[in-house]
Amino acid sequence: MNINIKVYLHSKGTKFLQSGRFPVPQSGFKKVPDWTAAIVAYEWIQQIKNNFAASEDFRIDQVIL
Repeated sequence: MNINIKVYLHSKGTKFLQSGRFPVPQSGFKKVPDWTAAIVAYEWIQQIKNNFAASEDFRIDQVIL
């Protein structure tokens, strides 16, 4: 199973969108769908934060699953 994630960001005075499609473990999703999707989203958002950490005005405005 896959989930789509959209993240609206602000960095260096500019607003933009990053989106992606990610696989989630089928067994975990059947048992606890929200938690399983949240873990995948969290890991991807952490990668985004690491890429923009140097920007003093970096912020995440919205996450949509």
